[in-house]
Amino acid sequence: MSDADCAIALAAGVVGDWWTLLIVREVVGGTTRFDALQRSLGVSRKVLAERLHRLVADGVLHREPYSDRPPRHDYLLTAAGQGLLPVLVALQDWGTRYVAGDGSLTATSAATSPESRRVQALVGTQVPAMTLTAGSADELDPFSADGWTVAYCFPGAFAPGPQAYPSGWGDIPGAGGCTLESTTYRDRAPDFAAAGAAVVGISTQRPDQLAAFAEHAHLPFRLLSDQDNRLAAALRLPTFRAAGSLRLKRLTLLVDGTRTVRAVQYPVPDPRASVAEALSLVRAGQG
Repeated sequence: MSDADCAIALAAGVVGDWWTLLIVREVVGGTTRFDALQRSLGVSRKVLAERLHRLVADGVLHREPYSDRPPRHDYLLTAAGQGLLPVLVALQDWGTRYVAGDGSLTATSAATSPESRRVQALVGTQVPAMTLTAGSADELDPFSADGWTVAYCFPGAFAPGPQAYPSGWGDIPGAGGCTLESTTYRDRAPDFAAAGAAVVGISTQRPDQLAAFAEHAHLPFRLLSDQDNRLAAALRLPTFRAAGSLRLKRLTLLVDGTRTVRAVQYPVPDPRASVAEALSLVRAGQG
């Protein structure tokens, strides 16, 4: 097979330059303007201008004007650019496991690990606008509440029936406890509402699987699917691969009405205790 017929070679022609994925990483995270991209990446203006021009020409980014005098543009992801997000998250997952780690499969991390430091560094950052898929296939913004949002990210939860947990799920450190965490949030939902916080659960599972579990567990809040890795890529959330799919590691984001991350829980060794801690953090932040 010639490279002209090989999709891997064709894709490498677009994303083979390492600056390409770093630019996509910044854009999905909300850094969309030339000067901000240049400061964040530390690349020369000439190199950045060349890479942006190429990405626009290749259909990965498109330009949207925000100023006429002087002419200035936001660089935004196209559908093709959005399609790179699972690649970005998979590359991060591979780097965490095999480059920074020892190759072990885990759904958690040590509190002192580089991954934990990266997640804790989210405090003070803003979550870019995005939508995730609800069970009805509606697209919803998980952080659109006027007050606080408590977004607990979990590996996966299933209603009883043919949709079973992946083989070996119980042997993956940190993977278990999703049902316990969700039902604890269910039981404390009135307390979060009284504190002025909305609760939402987020997983990379299919929307129908999440809807079935929410119905089974009688959850009074939404479970949203990040199956396209929008949130995972935007915030560089930690993941692990199980049964051929990327799964979010268990963590909780506490986000205020300005979309600013005010607190992060990661790692989460005790799902039940983390719910009480999240409520305390909300109450402290609202006081």
